[in-house]
Amino acid sequence: MPVEPPPSRWAFGDPSAYDELDDLVAIGADLEPGTLLEAYRRGLFPMPSGARGDPMYWFCPVQRGVLPLHGLRVSRSLRRSMRDFEIRVDTAFAEVVARCADPARPSGWIDREVAAAYQRLHELGWAHSVEAWRDGRLAGGLYGVAIGGLFAGESMFHAERDASKAALVALVERLSDEHALDRLLDVQWVTPHLASLGAIEVPRAAYLRRLPAALAAPAPDLVRVDRPGQGRVAP
Repeated sequence: MPVEPPPSRWAFGDPSAYDELDDLVAIGADLEPGTLLEAYRRGLFPMPSGARGDPMYWFCPVQRGVLPLHGLRVSRSLRRSMRDFEIRVDTAFAEVVARCADPARPSGWIDREVAAAYQRLHELGWAHSVEAWRDGRLAGGLYGVAIGGLFAGESMFHAERDASKAALVALVERLSDEHALDRLLDVQWVTPHLASLGAIEVPRAAYLRRLPAALAAPAPDLVRVDRPGQGRVAP
């Protein structure tokens, strides 16, 4: 069971009062575990500005990216690729974050402060990595924050073709139990890559209306190993 940290000393305000035209809704605060959890419970997530010494930025996109669990698109080639990967959860969290933070990647935003903050959340049982392994090598994966039935995806990477997609398919499978209708897979913003897998945009107000039910839903069973050729692939 996740360990609830001390509450944040910061307040993010009423989500209904956020600027309807701006994804950026707050500046400042810290990245303590209690602050991060308070933010996710209010529909926010952090991202550095990119300028040295700047305070943290907090976003609640006007058009929020979500991946409907029933809307996942799995191509035939991805189905075949899934058979080659072993899916693990939380066996290489720090490495997944580090690979996502690779400065050689375009638009990198995960700095040391962010990586350390999510490592603390992981140690408390709130942040998780879903990993695709092949022949004993980490081929790709993703990480995010799980609170009840909410999984807030933060970043993903791949070193081999389809590896990050395989991790995402495995995550959707783990969320798709009898509580799937209440669960929420948040992907922040929709990219062409995520759109090809079924991600859609929903208005901020609609996301915030769904959030309480997701937070109240039972947590899924994420920690399960799918070995090559044994994992189920979503239809």
